[in-house]
Amino acid sequence: TSRLITMKTYELRNKSKEELTKTLLDLKGELSNLRVARETGGAASKLAKIKVVRRDIARVKTVLNQSQKTALRKYFKGKKYIPLDLRAKKTRAIRRRLTAFEANKKTLRQQKRERHFPLRKYAVKA
Repeated sequence: TSRLITMKTYELRNKSKEELTKTLLDLKGELSNLRVARETGGAASKLAKIKVVRRDIARVKTVLNQSQKTALRKYFKGKKYIPLDLRAKKTRAIRRRLTAFEANKKTLRQQKRERHFPLRKYAVKA
């Protein structure tokens, strides 16, 4: 199976998962044929094609992985727990920091003090 043109990524994104896996199998078969041709002293055009096919395989795998990840993101959206690899990375310190809600919470004593002794407003003469 000889393919002269490489697959464009935007074309791959429009394909279904089954089509992509079939394409991947075809490409892997083609790559093994090219490797055999390399060992048996094949034409220079076949040797140059190995790089192109490897790139195509990488492209198909990338599209497959990205589509799988977006599907998982959609599935876990709004759920209480999200898998670690789908959570925001940021930094360890930021992930452990108090949330805005937790940081703004006040004790009962603090609430009473603010209610009974509000900040005084002064009219300053200019």
